[in-house]
Amino acid sequence: MELITGVVRDYDWGHHDAIASLLGREPPGHPEAEYWLGAHPSAPSQIVGRDRNLAEVIAQEPVPVVGREVSERFGGLPFLLKVLAAERPLSIQAHPSLAQAKAGFARENEAGVDVAAANRSYRDDNHKPELICALTPFEAKCGFRPLAECRRLIGAMADCLKGDQADVLGPLTDHLHAEGTDDEVLSAVVSWLLRLPADQARALADAATEVAKKCADSDQPGLDEFGAEMVWAVRIAEAFPGDIGVVVALLLNHVSLEPGQAIFLEAGNLHSYLRGVGVELMANSDNVLRGGLTSKHIDVDELLSVVNYQPSLAPVQSPAGPIHQFNTPVPEFSLTRLDSTGESFGSPSYEPAGPEIILVTAGTIRLGCVAGSVVVPSGSAALVCHEDGPYSVTDETPGQTVAWRATAGVGY
Repeated sequence: MELITGVVRDYDWGHHDAIASLLGREPPGHPEAEYWLGAHPSAPSQIVGRDRNLAEVIAQEPVPVVGREVSERFGGLPFLLKVLAAERPLSIQAHPSLAQAKAGFARENEAGVDVAAANRSYRDDNHKPELICALTPFEAKCGFRPLAECRRLIGAMADCLKGDQADVLGPLTDHLHAEGTDDEVLSAVVSWLLRLPADQARALADAATEVAKKCADSDQPGLDEFGAEMVWAVRIAEAFPGDIGVVVALLLNHVSLEPGQAIFLEAGNLHSYLRGVGVELMANSDNVLRGGLTSKHIDVDELLSVVNYQPSLAPVQSPAGPIHQFNTPVPEFSLTRLDSTGESFGSPSYEPAGPEIILVTAGTIRLGCVAGSVVVPSGSAALVCHEDGPYSVTDETPGQTVAWRATAGVGY
């Protein structure tokens, strides 16, 4: 067991002080978006006291670190643990399936696109299912709402407009009332929206924003059930004025998480995290296909090819008790939350079947095994290797501690 330090990623949607506060240092004066703990080749964690990073150690000592079974199946650390801190909305995005990621990565390699190039869509050949668990109140858009609900929402918005602006929403209403199954209609609508000429996209986004602003000032008939959608349409438009993502976001479910709650997103789920701080666990990948609300590369055709248009609402998972393992139906990762702020989580013991990373976001814990122990204070993380064998977790600050145990998935 060894302490590790992660890598901070600076993106423009990041929070100005959340990650700095967690790590116990002064804010840098610019947004910090993510804190990566893992062995992704673009940002591997450093093992404290060693001159090699985690990716290098795993490459040289795979079986002692990750175990033979995990090494043979995944080739290394199968997951990436992050702290995500959003002060403004992230892009409208989706992640590919494993087959799509392998094909896309190979295709861009063959085309000679540098893996670090700004116009690169696939940074690696892995998929990116993910779990986000809130540390603060957390807002997100994820998965399409039912078509009937989309029609009701956009129809009510159109009724609030008059003159030319009402006409602007007319084509969207018409597209939503086309014949077909929910997923067929939504696929056609999103494809149409993302391919609109810039002037038409801006006019549509501006019309939607105008309705949302009216609702913020007073109740509008037919829109009272969509209060959160209207509030966030205004906020999204303030961050990205005239962006068609303002309209696409209206077609997605709005999700509000309280601290401790989580959602799991499979490949193809179109989503945008809007605001909040959370612990995120995913397969070891950085593949993101974007469709709006971003200054980064947008590949509309590739995004449309991976999105799942079937309406679905990712169930909100709430922790049951001081030790809670979230539902993550993939072999790459699993996340357990240990929280003594309500009641003691005792002194659990675990036997690693593969590699583990333990992150502490409040309080202090001590990890102990036959070879020794390591103290992990708030803002710190530790690597538990497969060869460490059975270990215990001791709460050094009862009533104050929150820790996160990231492991390979069930059975690994």
